[in-house]
Amino acid sequence: MKIKICGITNLQDALDAIEAGADALGFVFYSKSPRYIDPFEARKIVDAIPPFVQTVGLFVNENEHYINQVCANAKMQLAQIIDDFNYTDFEILDVKYIKVLRIKEKNDLNLIDDNFALVDAFVEGFGGEGKRLALEWFDKIDCSKLIIAGGLTSKNLNELSGYGFYGVDVSSGVEEFKGKKSKLKMIEFVKEANEII
Repeated sequence: MKIKICGITNLQDALDAIEAGADALGFVFYSKSPRYIDPFEARKIVDAIPPFVQTVGLFVNENEHYINQVCANAKMQLAQIIDDFNYTDFEILDVKYIKVLRIKEKNDLNLIDDNFALVDAFVEGFGGEGKRLALEWFDKIDCSKLIIAGGLTSKNLNELSGYGFYGVDVSSGVEEFKGKKSKLKMIEFVKEANEII
């Protein structure tokens, strides 16, 4: 199972996440988030981390030109995009991307196509609220291309066993407070995620 730790705001948290075993680091480029980071500050972190760790930029209702520019400035390898209002022309993005589906009810899962996608619980804000999705909604659904987010902690990860999710995405579940990660919580989270069958 792939593990992304999102909301990285400083180098120490990035290094601690990598040491814990994260496959990917997420950087929030949504200015209203308490986890927002300036693209050039993110670039400094990216330049200082070891190889073979994917860098992911999170965007909320932005156009493709902004996404392209920020990903270039910050050296993001992947854009994770919430596009509630069709602001983004995905055809002319310069960077590989994954769409975020914010799920309100089970029928929203019908929006899933054959591409990889990140599924998160719908909240009025965007991300890091700790709201969980109802796992029973995923019964009899092929989850092999889905990354699940929302309210995950080391204490409840075992509930994902048997669903076959491609990966997990965590932010608030491994924090000391908004914008600051807990090394111990990240270690515990990765350990539990690696035990999911």
